[in-house]
Amino acid sequence: MRKADMVARIADKTGIPKVDVLVTLETFFKEVKTSLTEGEAVYVRGFGSFIVKKRAAKIGRNIKKNVAVEIPEHFIPAFKPAKEFMQTVKEHATGVTESSSDED
Repeated sequence: MRKADMVARIADKTGIPKVDVLVTLETFFKEVKTSLTEGEAVYVRGFGSFIVKKRAAKIGRNIKKNVAVEIPEHFIPAFKPAKEFMQTVKEHATGVTESSSDED
C-alpha cells in the first residue's frame, strides 16, 4: 500500500477531505523523524514504537577492491510493533502467500 492509498482509505472511512488527511500524515511523519533525530522514541499504544537503535562499529569489506573497511558506530531508525499488533497480524496473515506481497 502506498501513501496515496492510505490517504484515500482514511478519507473514505472518516469523511475528512484527502488534503487534510495528507497534511496530517505528513505532519505525523515529520514529527516522528524530528523526535528520532533528537534521540527521543515515539510510542503509540497498541501500534508500536519508533526507536533509534545503536549499531556497533564493525569491519566490513569492499568487495570490488577486496579491502577491509572500518564501519563506525552509528544509529538507525527502527520500528518495534506492539504485542497486540503482532498478534493481529499473525491471526489474519495465515492465508497470505508470498506472491501476494510481491504485487508492489
